[in-house]
Amino acid sequence: MKKFGILLSILLSASTLSAQASSVYKWTDENGVTHFGDRQPTGQQTETVNVRSGTSESANAEQRATPQERVEAMDKAAAEQAEKEDMTRQEEAVAKQRQKNCEIAQDNLKTISTHARIKVTENGEQRYLTPEEIQQKKDEFQKIVEEDCQA
Repeated sequence: MKKFGILLSILLSASTLSAQASSVYKWTDENGVTHFGDRQPTGQQTETVNVRSGTSESANAEQRATPQERVEAMDKAAAEQAEKEDMTRQEEAVAKQRQKNCEIAQDNLKTISTHARIKVTENGEQRYLTPEEIQQKKDEFQKIVEEDCQA
C-alpha cells in the first residue's frame, strides 16, 4: 500500500510537471482569426509561444520591501509633499507682494506724470522737485512697473 501511494504521488508530480512544460501554439485560420492552443493543429502553420508564469520583478521587489522601508518611503513622500506645499505658499506670497508693488508703482508713476510740480517734505521743510528729480523718479517707478507688473 505504501508503494502504491509513493508511485501515485510520483505519477501526479510527473503529470503536473509535463503540464507545466507543455507548449502553447499560435495560429491564424483562413478567416484571419488568431487562435491559441496546447495542441498543434493539423494543416496549419503554427508559432510556438513562450509562456512564463509568475509575477513581475517590480511586484516581487515591492513585496520584498520591509514594513520599515515602506514606512520610511511614506514619510519621505509626505515630507516632499509638505515641502512642495511650502514652496507654493512662498511663491504665492511673493506673487502677491509683486502685485502690490506693481499697483503702488503704477499709482506713483501716474501721479508723478500728471502733476507738474511735486512737493516733498524733508525735515519738516517743503520744496518742489526739480525736473531732473521728477525724471529720476519716473524712471525709478517705470523700472518697478516693468519688473513687478509682468503677468
